[in-house]
Amino acid sequence: MTLAEFYPQIKQLHVALVLASGALFALRGGALLAAQTWPMRRSMRTLSVIIDTLLLAAGVTLWWLLSLHPLHDTWLGTKLLLLVLYIMLGTLALKRCRAWAFAAAIACYGFMISVALTHHPLGALRTWFT
Repeated sequence: MTLAEFYPQIKQLHVALVLASGALFALRGGALLAAQTWPMRRSMRTLSVIIDTLLLAAGVTLWWLLSLHPLHDTWLGTKLLLLVLYIMLGTLALKRCRAWAFAAAIACYGFMISVALTHHPLGALRTWFT
């Protein structure tokens, strides 16, 4: 058996982890904005790291299986740049409790999903510009 035979399962895992990661971030960020302290507990931070590490591993595996290149496959390059921006905004939102950073991170997350679903750098916005 080769890893390629597990492509459907790896893709399903990746999608499930994207949803879990986004839901946990939204839950933690919303709770912090409501002045809750539990989102910054070690257990919550550890859970987030575990989910995001598995998500990264699944994403890199798909990238490798599909022989994608972020400079050639511009939608992937866009998604990776958005991921870096999402991480920066999310860190600012959670560590500094900034509502604007939380909203921007959620918007970035949504745009990343639209880029992934359309395989186009403009994501859902492509209909406005093409």
